Order: sequence, then structure tokens, then C-alpha cells
Amino acid sequence: MPDNAGATGYHRILGVDFFDGSAQAAIAKLRDGGLLVVPAAPALKDIEHNPGYREALLNADLAITDSAFMVLIWNRLQAESICRLSGLEYLRELLLQPDVRQPGNTLWIMASPASARRNLDWLAEQGIVIPEDNIYMAPMYGPEIEDTALLDRINRIRPQHVIVTVGGGTQERLGLYLKRNLSYLPAIHCIGAAIAFLSGDQVHIPVWADRLYLGWLFRSLSEPARYIPRYWAARKLFSLILRYRSNLPALKT
Repeated sequence: MPDNAGATGYHRILGVDFFDGSAQAAIAKLRDGGLLVVPAAPALKDIEHNPGYREALLNADLAITDSAFMVLIWNRLQAESICRLSGLEYLRELLLQPDVRQPGNTLWIMASPASARRNLDWLAEQGIVIPEDNIYMAPMYGPEIEDTALLDRINRIRPQHVIVTVGGGTQERLGLYLKRNLSYLPAIHCIGAAIAFLSGDQVHIPVWADRLYLGWLFRSLSEPARYIPRYWAARKLFSLILRYRSNLPALKT
């Protein structure tokens, strides 16, 4: 990641330079390619212990302030506040871009066939038709990511945009792998579950709920056994930010 500490529109939190601006401005910064990450609290809390995830955040070209919990903590502790830009808001704006809506100009990496069906049906309803060759089913990635089939597909098609919809903690590592190994640099958008909130693959999150930082509540009510433990574990992010503020925590093995 470029060193943006002190630059207008950026705030360094836990060693990561977070962009503080609109969705339109974030999209404009990736016009010439680059890796965008959307760190959520359940994954960000592991920045001390997950070297692959940590490396991906530090080497991304843009990180947006998706985590409502992080924003609330930061604004409580620091005099200079930041605004939240959620992955859902970012995706809504991204899907309005003519170059994203152009058939064949975007490759989608889907988490599963079932998710892909729902997502593609919803995209078609929005007038966005994705050719079959531009849909890639992600395998189960391990600690070390290597996917030559995906590299070959992207290098052959050469889309302007690659949109990654797999889970947090994995998608960032996959995005960095693509950035480092592709023959060219597209705009790589690691938006995770954001499209699932629109397509019905996960619980629908209204615009008002996203703006009021209530997405976590909707997910928790929809699948309590799955999401309540995840968000409860994310409380560790508070002590991390309280202790380190702008500094990158030391990596612990």
C-alpha cells in the first residue's frame, strides 16, 4: 500500500491506511487498476496473528472503512473523526458504472454455485449480464493461495474489473495473489458478502440499516448461531485500537 499517512483523505489505523471519502472517489482511484480491500471487524481483529491477511491489507492499494465497530471506536478515541464507507455502499455505486455493466468487462469470483445462481439472477434483473466465461467458482483455498486456473482465465479474458465475493480473511489474500501474479493489473474489488445482501443469498440489509451501522444486527438475527459468536469475538478489536491506535501491532506467532 502506498504510504498515505498524513495525506488528505486517509487515516492510519493499526498500520493500515484507510481511505476516508465517498464511494465515487474510491472507485475513481482504481480506474487504472489496483487492489481494494474491505476489512471487517471479525477479520481485522486477527491482524496480529494472521500473516497472510495482514500482508494483504498492507499491500492493498485502497482500504475502505467498512467496519462500523472500527469507525465507532476510532471516533470515540480520536479528535479527528472518520466517516464510514461500507462495502455495500461501495458495491451499489460500483454497479452503476458503465464499464462494470459492459458485458465481458468484469470477471466475478463466486463463493459457491448456489450463491452464484442467486447473484447472477439478481445482476440480470439489474440489466447486468455476465458471460459464462466471466464467472469463476472459487475452490477452498488453504493457508497458501495458488490458483493458476484463475490466473490463466483472467489473463486470457483481460477484464477491466475482477470482483471477489468470497469470505473475509480469504478474499484479501486472493486479491493480493492476483495483483502479484497477473500479467496486468485490473481493478480487483474484494467486496465479500456485499452482493449477497442485495441478491437474497443472505439477509437483505436496507440502505437505512447500513447507514445506521446495523448490518451486523440484521445478520445476527437471521442466523444467530453463525454470526453472534463471530461478532462477539470482534470485541477484541477495541483493545487493539485502544493500545496501538495508528501503529501496526507486532506479528505474533
